[in-house]
Amino acid sequence: MSRPVTLFTGQWADLSLDELAGMVRGFGYDGLELACWGDHFEVDKAVSDDGYVDQKRQQLQKHELQCHAISTHLVGQAVCDTIDARHQSILPPYVWGDGDPAGVNARAAEDVKNAARAAQKLGIGIVNGFTGSAIWPLLYSFPPVPESMIEEGYQQFADRWNPILDVFGECGVRFALEVHPTEIAFDLHTAQRALDAIGNREEFGFNFDPSHLIWQGVDPVEFIRAFPDRIYHVHIKDAIVTLDGRSGILASHLNFGDPRRGWDFRSPGRGGVNFEEIIRALNAINYQGPLSVEWEDIGMDRAHGAAEAAAFVKKLDFAPSNVAFDAAFADD
Repeated sequence: MSRPVTLFTGQWADLSLDELAGMVRGFGYDGLELACWGDHFEVDKAVSDDGYVDQKRQQLQKHELQCHAISTHLVGQAVCDTIDARHQSILPPYVWGDGDPAGVNARAAEDVKNAARAAQKLGIGIVNGFTGSAIWPLLYSFPPVPESMIEEGYQQFADRWNPILDVFGECGVRFALEVHPTEIAFDLHTAQRALDAIGNREEFGFNFDPSHLIWQGVDPVEFIRAFPDRIYHVHIKDAIVTLDGRSGILASHLNFGDPRRGWDFRSPGRGGVNFEEIIRALNAINYQGPLSVEWEDIGMDRAHGAAEAAAFVKKLDFAPSNVAFDAAFADD
């Protein structure tokens, strides 16, 4: 049986959920991964209004769409980040409040806990998102960064996320971190260190997204092989390295879509990710969850790209063989 192909709604939050849902079935998707911003899925309303989740469920059913995950990337970012003016633009007003950094961190943590409770009410088992990181700015070690500062960053992550994960455990829901620059885990080594920091508790795993690994020079397939029991959700998203001898891999403070950048996101199948090998690796670990397209390509019309991506993923996906290749030659 093929895995469901869903569309992450984060890049479509300018549209109402009704408007978007009416489009995506025509694009060829089986369901939606609902972003917890715009009107797609509002965590505060989900936990305070008994009729809200039913309303969302009915909206999806009307368009014959599934939902396997909700995503709290923006609020999750504020749990461990050192808060500054940038965060106001990504946070709901009730999380931003007066902007006091400690208060923002605390309110963000409570909202992620509520995301677990909301997911339980919706009847799904995965919340995707970001964690933020107090130590990402220390990536380049100058002035020299003592190891104790890095250890403090992982301890802060554990101190702030363990109480959140306690709620996830109570709700029977798992948190899937999208391993990504600016998070506590951005490659294989930091992902392992994050798991170690929280005692490898089962409530915490990964939303595998190859686009954030490939431009760093990290093999996405090796990530799957390293964490076979922690791949809780999968994003299908592509990227390409475009180094031209003048730009660097750190992207030169140039915005996405600028042709001078050293790398950029592309529509699935149009970048450098080897999705064939990813599907084979997912089959090897028996991943049965959705393949969720996170469509992001500033050089392409998004309606065209989303429809093309749905067809690409459905053609790409296949079940593993259930027999040995030479079984036909076995003796009776």
